[in-house]
Amino acid sequence: MVVVRSVTMADLPGLLALVKGAGIGLTTLPDNPALLESRIAASIASQAGTAERADEQWLFVMEDIENARIVGVCGVAGFVGLRDPWYSYRVGTVVHASRELGIFTRTPTLFLSNDHTGATELCSLLLDATYRVGRNGALLSKSRFLFLAEFRQRFARKVIAELRGVSDASGHSPFWESLGRHFFSMDFAEADYLTGIGKKSFVAELMPKHPLYSSFLSPEAQAVIGETHELTRPARRLLEQEGFRFEGHVDIFDAGPALECELDDIDAVKKSSRAVVAGIVDDDADASSAPSLVANTSIQDFRVGLGRLRLDGEAVHISTSLAAALRVNVGDAVRIVALSPADRSGADARAREASTATARAS
Repeated sequence: MVVVRSVTMADLPGLLALVKGAGIGLTTLPDNPALLESRIAASIASQAGTAERADEQWLFVMEDIENARIVGVCGVAGFVGLRDPWYSYRVGTVVHASRELGIFTRTPTLFLSNDHTGATELCSLLLDATYRVGRNGALLSKSRFLFLAEFRQRFARKVIAELRGVSDASGHSPFWESLGRHFFSMDFAEADYLTGIGKKSFVAELMPKHPLYSSFLSPEAQAVIGETHELTRPARRLLEQEGFRFEGHVDIFDAGPALECELDDIDAVKKSSRAVVAGIVDDDADASSAPSLVANTSIQDFRVGLGRLRLDGEAVHISTSLAAALRVNVGDAVRIVALSPADRSGADARAREASTATARAS
């Protein structure tokens, strides 16, 4: 069984091993022991409520419990851009027209912007290749939505997810080669690594401040603007299922898309509900029910698992293995939502109706 849980300092060796196989383009998880240790420390401080607002971030690992192995990681940054500028390109259009000559042209442009400053970011999603089977990817990615729902007051109104853009196995990025290299005089992998370890001032110092005509870029570079790396396409589909959309912002290095959604409009957040564990059984509580995400309500030891539940209003029955993974007992509160948006009109709706009725009665 796998569980997604809050990171601890003991996870550093496993996290390092996981990151080494990630390749180029995962900016927030560079292969750097000191930086990864600092990210774990920042997550622990955020859990404890001792981090400053500008530094709040939460890191979660997926653990194969039977093998005691770290097989995935995901993260949430509370408010991006409050400590260091948060840059992106906004894709736009400039129109040139001459009535006398009968010419009307629309030219695509790239504007350097800080539009996402203060937004909450979903980041650092990585799953071991051998575990990219079944529902593991969906569990890892969507586990964060239960955290956002349970601790809503800690996050911004808008949530973004900046996805990995197109590059090959050797780190060649068509967008970078056509644009960034002319201003930075370094390889894409080096620039990406420097931003990952926090050395971002060179972006402001070297990046052109004026709008760029993307038609001046190579055809290969133009073709990848807003496109997602092939390994990241499944993650994009999962986000789009939850309501995230591409609104025209791309990464300044590889032109990967930034997807956006209002926090309260994220389907899993909106349709999740609290329940109380009423029973713990040996097997799945209801083998005929749809798989559901189930989380405990501890901010310092947050845990999310996947199971088939028996739900009766605000009461839920879960399996022994899931209860152990979540570290919950009978009488404890949990937050639940069906894994697939298509399955959220039944049990989840009934739970919300029961919760609303209870609130009105009180």
